[in-house]
Amino acid sequence: MNKKLIKRNVILGILFFLPVVFLLFLYPAKHNYIALDILEENVLDITSFTSTENESILLKDHITILGFLGNKPMDKLTAMSNLKELMYDKFKGFKKFQVVMVLPDSAKAEVEQLKSELSKYEYLEYWKYVSASDKEIQKLYKSLHLIKDLDANLATDDVVIIDKELNLRGRIDDRSDSEKQKNKPAYQMKSYDCIEVAELKNKMSEDVRILFTEYRQKRKGNFNSETRRANDLKNVSE
Repeated sequence: MNKKLIKRNVILGILFFLPVVFLLFLYPAKHNYIALDILEENVLDITSFTSTENESILLKDHITILGFLGNKPMDKLTAMSNLKELMYDKFKGFKKFQVVMVLPDSAKAEVEQLKSELSKYEYLEYWKYVSASDKEIQKLYKSLHLIKDLDANLATDDVVIIDKELNLRGRIDDRSDSEKQKNKPAYQMKSYDCIEVAELKNKMSEDVRILFTEYRQKRKGNFNSETRRANDLKNVSE
């Protein structure tokens, strides 16, 4: 047989089998996938809250980025612009994804200016606004068990990730590699500061992506949950 023909067949064989081998190496990793940590369970749903667009908005059965705008929504324009650009624009259109912003009933008129600013160039189909009494907002926020309290206006720059089963997702151990090497105490990441661009880009974006991957693998039957609960890790400082 012609040497050139043999060489060509060998090269073609290598090119054909290399991707197959690569996929075989990746395949077991799907079954060892570690989910985004569940930090709180039984987050309250917003069944009694009112949508500013008269829609039926719920957290259950959705992957939700949840935030609190307070009585002065325009004060959060920078934080919300960062969230829109770095999170909403990236994940809009993904199945069951939504951003839900909570505000007091008294701030319904004020939120219209913020809505106008954020949707200046496109209609934000998956970005929702709901309102409730001050008491109901505090009750919802307390169910998240976050470190920071809402400010005097019932607002915060932080947002959280709520999964389809009403669990708050995040990181049980958010230490950097250098902090781990120095044996620093572990600490959680329960919420994400929308003023901190790097936090949204490098942490929250990755965490939401992991959560979508988890649900996609569950639908395919390839997911073997190794999710840890917050109380499974000792010496975690909140």
